[in-house]
Amino acid sequence: MQAEAGQQLEAIIERKERERQAGNGVFFWGVGNAPSVLINALARMERAIPVVFSKMKGRPKAVDLEPGRTVVWRQYIDVHGNERPLPAHALVTSRGDSGLGPKTRHFALICFSVSPLALSAGTAFDPNSYRNAGGTGAPVGASQVTALLRRTAATMGDTPYEINLHASLVGSCWVRLTDPVELSTAELREIAVATSSGNDWIDLVTRLRKGDAALDSSDNAKSRLF
Repeated sequence: MQAEAGQQLEAIIERKERERQAGNGVFFWGVGNAPSVLINALARMERAIPVVFSKMKGRPKAVDLEPGRTVVWRQYIDVHGNERPLPAHALVTSRGDSGLGPKTRHFALICFSVSPLALSAGTAFDPNSYRNAGGTGAPVGASQVTALLRRTAATMGDTPYEINLHASLVGSCWVRLTDPVELSTAELREIAVATSSGNDWIDLVTRLRKGDAALDSSDNAKSRLF
């Protein structure tokens, strides 16, 4: 995890905590890559899946620090392939453009935590102790950002990574987002200074999701199952 959509990581954590409070422990964490092929099966089985977040060691990309446009996502594809509105408390943003033009694909982890979200340090996380779940069980690649893993060995020696935040996956677990709408400069400023919680937070999210300039995807989102 790192800065994204023009927000520093610390600000994102604070925003997700307000979301968690308003959602009775549930918050959506936006990610850039599609779910593992095993996610649907695990979600249908209602298997408990711990999710750990670790700070990226590299510097944030310039496009994440200062995107030309930022969008808020309004719907998602659930485990049954149905397109559903995001819960009223969930605020997932991303940059509005990819290298190929307007961004029409983004994803999110559906997380739950009974404890307040806060960055911590001290618990080691060794990627070499894990393998990718499913497929050939390949080692964790250096370029992987979000991955479904299975533990195969104990932590060995020093590792530069730590578990800085943790939660559990719930519901459809890891989903594709749809129906983005661009945020104005004023709306981005409102997100940056927001201190609202509870119903006030939900009212803010509702207002931010309104807009007439939705970015249409060329895909038929309702027919895609992720």
